[in-house]
Order: sequence, then structure tokens, then C-alpha cells
Amino acid sequence: MKEDLPDSHTSGLPGFLGVIDSGISRVEAIILAVGVLLMALNTVANVVGRVVIGESLFFSEEVNRILIVMITFAGIGYAARHGRHIRMSALYDALPTSARRILMIIISFVTSAVMFFLCYYSVTYIESIYSTGRVLPTMGIPLYLMYVWVPVGFTITGIQYFLTGIKNIFSRDVYLSTHVVDGYEETETEV
Repeated sequence: MKEDLPDSHTSGLPGFLGVIDSGISRVEAIILAVGVLLMALNTVANVVGRVVIGESLFFSEEVNRILIVMITFAGIGYAARHGRHIRMSALYDALPTSARRILMIIISFVTSAVMFFLCYYSVTYIESIYSTGRVLPTMGIPLYLMYVWVPVGFTITGIQYFLTGIKNIFSRDVYLSTHVVDGYEETETEV
């Protein structure tokens, strides 16, 4: 059974907000795809180097650390965009649609505010690392550059939740993200 999935680059929001949403979606997709491919390539090259040459690539671990931070924090925005975050919804599911929509608006705006708050603190953390002058031992790259992805991820996720709140204000349905309607798919079971 083929699912009718929306185009990942098409926003459910009108006008300028839709342009912002679509642009962020494209950037997320590129960051995640490039990050995962680079991590796989780096890991395979390291294994081949160990087997063929007898030595690991000296920079492989640090590259993978940078990529893990990048993928993780780009991924939280992606998960928010596709309504894939873990939800504890026993009480929420028992509410009528109008109450769920109001609760989703509150949840979206509060989560957005928390993401921007965490973004602020991640920037202050990066500033403190920057002031120490620490570098990655093998590659000599300033350590703060590795963590630049943290506020970027929090900002993208905060924007995504904010847009979800806006979408729910102007919609009759309940949306988990700008294009994912709340609900559960019925699955077929074989007897």
C-alpha cells in the first residue's frame, strides 16, 4: 500500500511563512543527507585504512564527532517538521478536536519558546568555549566551531514549532507540524 506523503519541500503555510518553511526544509534535507554520507564515507575510509594500511585515519574520530553534533541538531528540526517527536498523548487523545487544537497551539508555542531559550544558552556556551581558545587535538580546529550546529538546530526547531502553532491557529484540523495532521493510521493485521 503506497502512502500519499506530501512533498517534503512544499509547505502547508501560505505566503511568506510558506517560503520560510520550504527553505528551511531544503536546508535541513541537505545538511542531513550530506552529514550522513560524510559520516559513512569517513567511517568506511577509516576501516579500509585500518585493514589495508594497518593504521586508522588520525582525524576520523574528530570528524565523526563534528558530524554527529551536526546531524543530531539538524535532525531535531527535521523531526519537528515531520511530527516525529515522541509524544505522551493519553490525555490529549481523549480530548475533542477543538480542545486538542488549542492544546497543540499552546504546546507548539511553549516548545518554540523553550527551543529559543536553549538556543540562547547554547550561544553563551559556545562563547565560553571560544574564550578558552580550545582546539580539537588532532585537527587543530577551534572547538567552538563543532558546537555551532547546536544553536542552529535549536533555532530551526523553534521556528518549526512556531510555524506549527500558526498553522493550528488558522486551521480547523489539528496539525503536529505544518503539514502533518494529527491522528493515527489504521494498520491492517493478518490473521
